[in-house]
Amino acid sequence: MNGAVPKFSSEKSVRLSPLSKTIIRLILYFDIFKHPLTAEEIFQCCSEPAASLPLIKDELNLLVNQGLIAWHNHFYFLENSQHVVLRRLTGEENARKALKIARRFSRLISLFPFVRGVYISGSLSKGYMDHETDIDYFIVTKPGRLWLSRSLLVLFKKIFLLNSRKYFCLNYFVDEDNLRIPDKNFFTATELAFIIPTCNYELYSHLIDRNRWIRNYYPNFPLRGKDGVIPLKRPVVKNAMEALLSGGLGEKLDAFFFRITLNHWKKKFLHFDETTFDLRMRSRKNVSKHHPNGFQDKILNAWEEKTDAFEINYGVDLL
Repeated sequence: MNGAVPKFSSEKSVRLSPLSKTIIRLILYFDIFKHPLTAEEIFQCCSEPAASLPLIKDELNLLVNQGLIAWHNHFYFLENSQHVVLRRLTGEENARKALKIARRFSRLISLFPFVRGVYISGSLSKGYMDHETDIDYFIVTKPGRLWLSRSLLVLFKKIFLLNSRKYFCLNYFVDEDNLRIPDKNFFTATELAFIIPTCNYELYSHLIDRNRWIRNYYPNFPLRGKDGVIPLKRPVVKNAMEALLSGGLGEKLDAFFFRITLNHWKKKFLHFDETTFDLRMRSRKNVSKHHPNGFQDKILNAWEEKTDAFEINYGVDLL
C-alpha cells in the first residue's frame, strides 16, 4: 500500500504553486489505491474551487516537465509507477461487468422491507474491480426499522449467499432522518462524492445535499447521473411485510436485533477502546457502520506518510 516514492534527481528544491501542491497531494492519495488519474478526474477531485480544466492541464504539464509526476495514456501518476495504468484499465473492464451485477443485487436489496435507497460505494464507485475487492453497499432505511431491515438482509446473505461478501457487502446503513455523515475528512468526502446511486435517485440527491461539507474537499465534483437508477418500488409482498411490522411488533424486533448485534460486536471487538469502536463500528438506532479493519484510519495515515516521504525526497513543501 505504501509504495516507495522515487527520489528526485536534482538537489535543488522546487517551489510549487498552491494548485500544484493540491494536485500532487491528490495523486498521492489515489496512489495508495494504485489508481492513476486523468486531467478531468483531477479537476473533478480538486479542492481548489477556482481551478479550471485548462489551468489544471497547464499545471500537470509543468509537474511532468519538472519530473515530479509522470504521464502515460492520458493518466497521471507518480514516477516509476507506469504499471498502475494497465492495472486501472483492467480494473475498469472488470468494473463494467461488476456494476451490472451490483445493479441486480441493488434491485433485490430494494425489495426488502423498509429499504428506501441503495447506493454503491468503495472501489466499484471509483470504476475499479478485481478479485480482491467486494461490492460495497450504502443502504438507507425507514427510521425506526434500520436494524430489522439490516438483519433480514444479513440473514439472506448468510443463508442464500453462504455469507459471501464478494457481491453483497453490507457495511453501512443509515435511516432517512440521519443522512448527515459525521466523519468530515478527505476519506469520507471521497466515498460520498463517488457514491453511485442504484435505487432512489431523489434520496441520493438528499444525501449529497445533507453533506454539503464535502464541497470543501470536492467543489468541482458533479452529481451522478440518473442512468441505470431504478425507482423505489413497493411490491405487494414488501407492502404487506411493512404493514405487519409497522407497529409494536416491528419496534420490538428492531430493538431486539439492535441489542443482540451491538452486544455481539462489543464482545468480538473487546480490544477496541470507545473512540475506536464508535469510528469503526458505529451502532445507534439510526446508523450501522461495520468497518472493523479501520480502513479509514489506515488510508489517512498512509496518505500522510506518502506526503512526508514525497516532501523529503523531492525537496518540496506540500502544505
